[in-house]
Amino acid sequence: MAEERWFDEEIGDVLYKQTVRLEEGLRQDEAARRLEVWGRNELPEGKREPAIIKFLKHFNDVLIYVLLAAAIITVVLGHYIDTSVILAVVVINAAIGYIQQNKAEKALDSIRDMLSVKAAVLRSGKRMEILATELVPGDLVYLRAGDKVPADMRLAEESNLQVEESSLTGESEAVDKQIDKLPKDTTLGDRTNMVFAGTSIASGSGVGIVIATGESTELGKISSAMESVEKLQTPLLKQTAQFGKLISMIIVLSAIGMFFIGFLLHDYATSELLLAIIGLTVAAIPEGLPAVLSIILALGVQTMAGKNAIVRNLPSVETLGAVTVICSDKTGTLTKNEMTATSVILSESEIQASGIGYSPQGILKQDGQVVRSADHPQLMRFLTCVKTVNEAQLLKDAKGNWTVSGGATEGCLLALAEKSDQTIEKLPVLSKIPFDSSYKYMAALIEEQGSKWIYAKGAPEKLLEMIPEGERFEWESKIAEHAKRGERLLGAAVKQVDGRMEAIRHEDMKIGFKFLGLAAIIDPPREEVIESIAQCKKAGIRVKMITGDHKETAVAIGSQLGIGNGLKAIEGRDLDGLNSPELEAAAMEYDIFARTSPTNKLQLVKALQAQGQVCAMTGDGVNDAPALKRADIGIAMGIKGTEVSKEAAEMVLVDDNFSTIVNAVKEGRRVYDNLKKTILFILPTNVSEGLLIFVSILFGATIPLTPVQILWVNMITAVTISLAIAFEKLEPGTMERPPRKAKSPLLSGYYIFRIAFASTIIGGGILWMNSVLEARGYEQGILQTMTLQALVISQLFYLFNCRSERRFALNRDFFSNKAAFIVSAILIFVQLAVTYIPFMNTLLGTKPIGMEYWVWPLLIGLSVFIIVELEKWLMRFMERVGKRLKDNPEK
Repeated sequence: MAEERWFDEEIGDVLYKQTVRLEEGLRQDEAARRLEVWGRNELPEGKREPAIIKFLKHFNDVLIYVLLAAAIITVVLGHYIDTSVILAVVVINAAIGYIQQNKAEKALDSIRDMLSVKAAVLRSGKRMEILATELVPGDLVYLRAGDKVPADMRLAEESNLQVEESSLTGESEAVDKQIDKLPKDTTLGDRTNMVFAGTSIASGSGVGIVIATGESTELGKISSAMESVEKLQTPLLKQTAQFGKLISMIIVLSAIGMFFIGFLLHDYATSELLLAIIGLTVAAIPEGLPAVLSIILALGVQTMAGKNAIVRNLPSVETLGAVTVICSDKTGTLTKNEMTATSVILSESEIQASGIGYSPQGILKQDGQVVRSADHPQLMRFLTCVKTVNEAQLLKDAKGNWTVSGGATEGCLLALAEKSDQTIEKLPVLSKIPFDSSYKYMAALIEEQGSKWIYAKGAPEKLLEMIPEGERFEWESKIAEHAKRGERLLGAAVKQVDGRMEAIRHEDMKIGFKFLGLAAIIDPPREEVIESIAQCKKAGIRVKMITGDHKETAVAIGSQLGIGNGLKAIEGRDLDGLNSPELEAAAMEYDIFARTSPTNKLQLVKALQAQGQVCAMTGDGVNDAPALKRADIGIAMGIKGTEVSKEAAEMVLVDDNFSTIVNAVKEGRRVYDNLKKTILFILPTNVSEGLLIFVSILFGATIPLTPVQILWVNMITAVTISLAIAFEKLEPGTMERPPRKAKSPLLSGYYIFRIAFASTIIGGGILWMNSVLEARGYEQGILQTMTLQALVISQLFYLFNCRSERRFALNRDFFSNKAAFIVSAILIFVQLAVTYIPFMNTLLGTKPIGMEYWVWPLLIGLSVFIIVELEKWLMRFMERVGKRLKDNPEK
């Protein structure tokens, strides 16, 4: 039963197929039988692994293996503090992953909690209340305002029924329901003769026939989709996994090679050689790097939180920097979600209204001139009508913001009336016909200047049926013209009636009205979003709008925002009929997607990812959760978003504003650039240390550093000075370059060159210093202390090289990063302590040295800084020459 479509069936056919009668409902014994067949009306929990297994799975990573290897080495060396620090990093990383997995499962629990607890049903001719879990297909359920809908139902009866479906469809306005059959190709958002589990009754009442329960409901399908959706790894995790494999392979091969060289070519004692090999391994492992990367990402998270973007897991910060496509909801994200009446269309003129939203601030203009309402009697009549036939109220909150109590459309019409230079009265209503979706208008009987009139307000096509046929064509052409602009239109009409009339009925609404005019209403774009979308274009990021609006409205709003070309859009029903290659082509070709169904977002995310795009997807409803989970970066709305969407997403927008996404992308690019700079800074330490030991073993020389000294240098450079790079600001031109390719390696060819180049300068300089000083008879303890200081001071100077990848270090932003100078001062203090405090001498095997010995480390450090700056200048020069030759090949 649940597999059938029910919205395109007549009520009689639905009742026949479900073998139930409206007067009686299901018999109790039949309901019990169906419960055995269909199961309870609840969502399955799915398989859950034991907590310990889930936790241990987060240790299955190459970088974790490298860190564990480092921990084992430090245990062998007896450095238990270092072991504890490394193991703490490993456990914290696993804990973060475990927590995120639990949050994903919590999202599924949030969906289950949306189901109603009880339901009022008709069984065996008696109305009764049962547990919602006992509902079965065929049950007749009574619905009233405030109820949660307990299952998917086809409506059999309704009275002014409106349903809040934003949790399912994402659309904020309550949906008017009716009972007539619909065409076969009607999308989910337009199935007005159906109600769905997890939504709520806003007003009115009705009776529904249950057609799907549990996992067969639309809510259940979303839950199943979330279970089955594969969460993709972030680009950073992919890159660090590859990086970890590369490091581990190089370390193992180098250690084996060095052991055989030392054993076969030189007369090292086996124990001494093994100690040297352990030193080489420790030198090569950047054990502080994962912790530093996590800290940099955490600082990025903190910065974003201050800019209204809450990031739920660390790797998502840098994913933002790789985003190539942002798929965004329209309502409330790209637009203000405040209906605004922008103009009044009269028979002979059109009046523009300034101001946005529900604020009464604004003026009425025609051709740029302020309108005197007294000179436009028809305008005065129109404004009186829309203010009188209106049940909303405008309210001002404590912060001075205007809000509406009642319908959004009615609220913006009240604001429109207040913009007149004349006071528009709300006339006393003698009798009224309230709005109903079945006839799409509301009317009021009023008395004015001794005569009685009926004012009517509602859908233009309904009001046009009440005026003489010869007057309709003119208004129909105006309606068509404004509808193409994506404006929602609301009409007003008036009719004089007999002074003895006391009440109005639908029979009084059929003929004799005069059409007063139309109000053009839009949900205006956010002003800052237009600039943000322009920024995205400069940054090589495509913005795609996915909305439940009609195609014409979506195209018009997209054109105003700068999305698409103002002509092309595709509807959800068209996407449903495409195969995978066609869907991928459509996802790339179109930027505006209208009348989308809950599955369309997930389809589009997968299609874009299949085309190699890094996709950010916004959402707020339950239906968005699978797409948010699948997207490279899911972005939930903090204000109007459901808890389910927030749990499924990696980022939550506190202000529901698209511009916040663009600011987050900027921060993501800054964080990623700083991550790369950190790697560019840290790795030369490891490589130069490895180079010192490698060359020493190769030539049978004395090992210049002990393993514990190597661990100290690794720790001090990672824990102190490398953190300064996390505070570097956004590089000029960052948002004018295309996104990095998701498959690009963490280390580009240039980065590998720079690491090798810097390592050679540092390592070569220290080896030269050692050979000169050893020839002069310097004792081993002094030499090791000078080697240690030369390594650290070289890294300190190199820090300022790495603050900018290509720009000169001595630029106008040199003093912009205070952290760089703070950590430099800390490092100098610590290194003086290492040299001159006795217990540190004992711990690290260092010796106090005189002032004259500092000249060598300082000279090497300064040389590194100057040579790397010259290399940067040469690289920029070569780039300029290459660009000139490319632009002018004949020269």
